[in-house]
Order: sequence, then C-alpha cells, then structure tokens
Amino acid sequence: MINQLLAVPLAPFLAFAIISLFTLRYNRLSTFISIFGIAISLILSLNLAVNLIISPIHEEYFMPWIKIGSVQIPLEIIADPLSVMMLVVVSLVSLCIQVYSLGYMHGETGLARYYGFISLFSFSMLVLVLSNNFVQMYMAWELVGLCSYLLIGFWYHKPSAAAAGKKAFLTTRLGDVGFLIGILLIFKLTGTLSFSEVAQAISQGEVAGPAITLISILVFCGAIGKSAQFPLHVWLPDAMEGPTPISALIHAATMVAAGVYLTARLFFIFLPSTEALAVVAYIGGFTALFAATIALAQNDIKKIVAYSTISQLGFMMLALGSGGYTPACFHLMTHAFFKALLFLCAGSVIHSLHSNNIWDGGGLLRKMPITGLCFIMGGLSLAGLPTFDGFFSKDEIILTVFASGNTILFTTAAITVFLTAFYTFRLFFVVFTGEEKKDTHVHESPLVMTLPMILLAILSLISGWCGPQFSHLIHAEGAFHPEEEPLVMYLSVLLALAGIFSAWVVYAKKEVSSERLCQQFAPVNSLLTNKYWIDELYGSTVVRLVQFVSLVSKWIDIYLVDGMVNGTGRLTVLFGRLIRLIQTGYLQNYIFLMIAGIVILLLIF
Repeated sequence: MINQLLAVPLAPFLAFAIISLFTLRYNRLSTFISIFGIAISLILSLNLAVNLIISPIHEEYFMPWIKIGSVQIPLEIIADPLSVMMLVVVSLVSLCIQVYSLGYMHGETGLARYYGFISLFSFSMLVLVLSNNFVQMYMAWELVGLCSYLLIGFWYHKPSAAAAGKKAFLTTRLGDVGFLIGILLIFKLTGTLSFSEVAQAISQGEVAGPAITLISILVFCGAIGKSAQFPLHVWLPDAMEGPTPISALIHAATMVAAGVYLTARLFFIFLPSTEALAVVAYIGGFTALFAATIALAQNDIKKIVAYSTISQLGFMMLALGSGGYTPACFHLMTHAFFKALLFLCAGSVIHSLHSNNIWDGGGLLRKMPITGLCFIMGGLSLAGLPTFDGFFSKDEIILTVFASGNTILFTTAAITVFLTAFYTFRLFFVVFTGEEKKDTHVHESPLVMTLPMILLAILSLISGWCGPQFSHLIHAEGAFHPEEEPLVMYLSVLLALAGIFSAWVVYAKKEVSSERLCQQFAPVNSLLTNKYWIDELYGSTVVRLVQFVSLVSKWIDIYLVDGMVNGTGRLTVLFGRLIRLIQTGYLQNYIFLMIAGIVILLLIF
C-alpha cells in the first residue's frame, strides 16, 4: 500500500517534470503525458478505495526526512477513508478537466505550459491530502497557492488575468500567516508537528483552555483564505479570469476544498474548544448566506457559479462548526462532482456563445441539448432536490444544524437553500430557455468536452446514494450524530422547490418583470451587483495602507539603508583620495616626510 500511496502523487509530478524539461515545445505530446500521469493516479486511487471498502484501515507511514539538531520531522503519509476519498475525487475531477481542456483550449498557445501547471497542481493537492504532519502539509499548501497563481494568470498578457492571479496569491497569504503562527504555537506547546502526536497531546490535556482555542482559530485562518470564506473571499470571483477548466479544477475539487479538508483533518484540534467551533460555524453560515445574496444579481455565468462555490464552502464550514464532521466531508465529495459539472457546462456555453454574459444566451437548450441537460442535473444537485447527490449531503448538513439547537444558524441555512435554488435556476432559465437569439454559430460542444460533462452528471446522480457506506467509513470520534428528522428534510426540499418555482415565474414565465424588480429595489440591487462594495472598501483601506507602508519602506530603503551603505562607501573613497595625495612614488618625497616626522617627534619629546 505504501508504494501505491507514493505513486499516486508521483505520477503527475513526473508528468510535470518531463513536460518542463523535455516536451515544453510539443503541445500534443505534453497533453498526452499529463493525462496519462493523472490517469495512473486515478487507477491507483480507485484500487485503494476498493481495498478500503473491503477492509477499512487507518495506517500511517513514517520515513526519515528532516533533522535539525534534536528536532526530527519524518515524511508521514496517512491512509484512511478521508484521505483515500479525496485522492479519488481530486484525481477523477482532474482527469475529467484535462480531457475537457483538449476541446476548450484547442489551438491555444502555451498548451504544454498549461498542462504542466495542471500536473504540478494535481501533485500538490495529492501530497496535501496524504500529509500527516504540519510541515509537509504546509509545504504542499503553499505549493497549491503557487500553482493557483500560475493557472489563474495563465493568460498573463491580459492585465485583468495577471491582477487576478496576484490577488488570489496575496489574499490567501494573509490567511496562511495565521496558519503558520498556529503551527509554531503547536510546536512550542507540544514539541511535535505530527498530527497523531498532537492529537494525543491534546487528548491528554497538554494543550487546553484558551491555548487550544487560539490555535484552532489561527489554523482556521488558513482555511478561511484557501476556501474563500468571509472576509478573505474576494479573490475567488476575480479568479474567473483564468481558463474555465482551471476554474472548475481550482474551485470545485482542489484548492478551495483544501480549507475544508484542513479543518476536517485537524478536527481533533477544534473539537475541544466550543468557542473555536462557534467561530467556524458562524463564519461558515454567514459566508453561505452572504455569497448566495451576491450571486442573485451577477450576470457573468462563471461568477454566479463562483459565488455558489463560496456559499457551498460556507455550508461545509457551518456543518463542521456544528459538529457535523461526516456531513461536511460528504458534501465536500458531492460538491466536487456537481460543481465541476456546472463549471464545465458554463465553459461549454462560453466556448460556443463567446460571451460570459447570461443575457447573451437564450434558447440554448435546443441548440446545446447535452450541455443543457447536464446543467439541469448539476443545478438540481446544487439546489438539493431528491435523488441527486447534493440532496443527500445538504440534507445531512441542515439536519445537523437543526439538531445543534442554534436557531440563527438554522434560519441562515434555510434561507440559503432557497436562494441557492433561485439563483441557480435564474441562470438556467435565462441561458437555456426563453427566446432564442439569432446566432447560427451556437452549437453543441465537441465530444471531448461533452464526455467529461456526462460522466460528472452521472456521478452527480448516483454518488449521493453511497451516503450510508460513506457514514460508516468516514467519521470522527466525538463528532455530532443527530437523529433523523423527516420534517427538516421536507422543509429543505420545499424551500428548494420554492426557489426554483420563483425563478421560473420571474425568468421563464416572466409574470413578474425582473427589470421592474431591479428598479423597485434599486438600492438593494446596486448593493448586490457591487458585491456590498467589499472590494472598494479593501481598496480604500487595506490596499492604500499597504501602498503607504510600501512607500515608507521604499523611502527608508533608499535614503536610510542605502544612504548609510553608500555613504560609507563614498567616505571611504574620499579618504582614499586624500591618502593617495601623499603616495607620489618619488623616493625624495618619502625621505622628506620621514625626516619631517623625526623632527616633529624630537620637538614633541
């Protein structure tokens, strides 16, 4: 098993190395190498998953790695249901997206570089999933951030794409600073960085009280950045400047999932602190509702799906903060399938329509039936309708929040369910139904793009039925397990249906004019369209503060630091020029100076 576990991330890394060193000039060969590498990872991951289902295991492997004085940090790999599930999800979604990219990125320059970055990204995420100590995870964590910067800014010749890549990189770094401080505190208090040893120290009471709360919140700062939770959510919508397949990869199964995975993997740190769990729950609940309201007023098809991602990640954090470890992990898996599907459907529309604006669509269901049907399946999963995978995982989260007894969070979750169904089918009715635009160029995407969409659509339909087996395999000691409450499920389904019906009335039947609604509620519409002016607020406060500090630092560096260094050099040059005046090279001058010196000494003494 250890050889298989090591080979899972090694395959895409070798693909990246070969592409970078040997085949960067050969696009077709590079695409084959990258797809072949991730396909090997998927096969090995599926084999591990089958073995895990037959015989559930929890094993940890140690290998010598880093030794600094008395501190030893081994290379630790963990094989348990959570890590194996994530291996399958990451490798499967990555393979679908790489195949899809053959059609979407056809004719694009720099295709070898594109596939090389994807291979490196997949390697980073797979290493993160397998990590069983903080140093190893943090290195993979930062490498994921680097890859996201490279992929979001793939079209670096576009100023907006370059700016989006920098924004994503710098915003997530803010959260990573808190994560790093938390790691240092853990090492200070426990003397170890191994997850299993830290868990043992916490269970024995070596770290408790305010210390465990502080550590939990600091670690959660990293999750806030990576999973785009409020207030560090601003990078994710701008990251849509990257190619659509990259949006599907980063924002469905890999980078944004890393924050939820981190919180779930380190659940033993959060569990002893009710205060830390409350912080996770309230930030998650607020983010879910906050992002859902913004999605209502967006007109960019990718940004609607992006804000949906932020909202669903908030749902997962809400579940974890309410003690629902298994529902959060279950929704992490199902969300990866249906959200990747929705992004690929959005990419299919953009590829054919040559526009991101939903109002440029209309009647596409007749021209693009496969894309339309796949979007319906992804949308029903996102809305949480029965038989689709999102229903099973979302229902468990709603039940967990209800059973926790927190009325505020339950109300927040219920409203978010309604809004999610509404904005999802607002997008569908505007783009795929209604009046057909007179554009003969709109057509169904090629088979290489539709096949991954069909596969993900099938997974969105069937993956939710593995809930009982999932609950049996993936659970955490001390997590909350609520009893079944049919009324909660009925309420959740009714809210989703109400959202779909409301969208149908406004955008399909048009019995209520959306333009009139926007005019009647102009202040609210302006607030949502401008995303609560959070970016403008950051631009006028945080960004200006950083610019001011940068200017001050530049002045100090140029005039104080460089001034002192350069001044010392100039003084030395000046002193050398003065000394040089007496170094004439004439012997009589030297004899004269010697005699003059002797005379002066005699006069003195």
